[in-house]
Amino acid sequence: MNVRRIFALVFKEALQIWRDPRSLAIALLMPFMQMGLLGYGVSLDIKKVPLCVYDQENSQLSRELVQRFIASGWLSEVLAVQDERGLRAAMDRRSCIGVVTLPVNFSRTLATTGSAAIQAVFDATDVNTTNISIGYAQGVIAQTTADFEAAWAAAHGTPLPQAGSVDYQPRVWFNEGLDSRNFIIPGVVAVILGLIGAQLTSLTLSREWERGTMEQLISTPVSSSELMIGKLIPYFLIGLIDATFCLCVAVFWFKVPFRGDVATLVFTTALFNVVMLSIGYLISVHVRSQLGASQIAVTLTMMPITLLSGYTFPIDQMPAPIRGVTLLVHARYFISILRAVFLKGSSITELTTPLLALLLYAAMILWLAARGFRKSLE
Repeated sequence: MNVRRIFALVFKEALQIWRDPRSLAIALLMPFMQMGLLGYGVSLDIKKVPLCVYDQENSQLSRELVQRFIASGWLSEVLAVQDERGLRAAMDRRSCIGVVTLPVNFSRTLATTGSAAIQAVFDATDVNTTNISIGYAQGVIAQTTADFEAAWAAAHGTPLPQAGSVDYQPRVWFNEGLDSRNFIIPGVVAVILGLIGAQLTSLTLSREWERGTMEQLISTPVSSSELMIGKLIPYFLIGLIDATFCLCVAVFWFKVPFRGDVATLVFTTALFNVVMLSIGYLISVHVRSQLGASQIAVTLTMMPITLLSGYTFPIDQMPAPIRGVTLLVHARYFISILRAVFLKGSSITELTTPLLALLLYAAMILWLAARGFRKSLE
């Protein structure tokens, strides 16, 4: 293997990238756009759910219950409806997701018996938002019920029942604020490396075929392995620069907690970068059209990364056959590494399984890419 020939190929590929506005736009602008769109636009947190109130009694006690919903921070009152027709119209207009109805005898029933019934109706066209909103409402009602029962027992001189009571005190580790941004943003690095790495390198040999320069490369003494290394090094450096930018934005701009080791993060990121570059190069070996190579690269990388890697949908909730398919998705292992390093502070020794999977991927695909290229015009 000749270092001078590899360096010449690296210089040639760097010049082609510099002179190609499309490649430059993908390499330089895409990370910035993706971090902005995914960092601000994708969130699993549901706050300030619009809530309508149908208060038939309008007493001090009923207004206090409404204020408890608003004070929780998860629900917000936007409209007070006056009748059932207004309730239905508000739901149809999506002015509110949920409607809480307080009966006309709410305070009197509560004062007499110590308990009262209220109704909450939710729009279930968005199932995820509805389920979370119902959970928020149940939490508010449970706390309000406990406070009202304590007040009623104190007013009537009746002790609260203690037998069988359970004091539930949950604790949350690693993502103490339950902020979905801390869960999503580390995975953006995998999305960007998948998009940039595979798509750009899928054009390397395809570009040579379309421009008619492949004959010149074949006539040179450059070996297949030297050509592959010389073609991939510039994109490897671009991938590391983009990953560094995204990781710095995640830590310093979005304030995602970073508890791991920088060396572990750099090594695993470089390894995943090699995997994605190898996939792109393998596509470029077999597809001589830049358009076709680019489309195949997007299909083979972006869809698995976004749908089957655990980036947005939990893998353990998928059907068993789909969970089996996810074992073949390269990004699954890198995203699990990113979240473990960022949030748990895991070291390399604790990431043996995903690291071995990525190493196996890199070795296998590099071998296939090296064997796939032949110095022939056929």
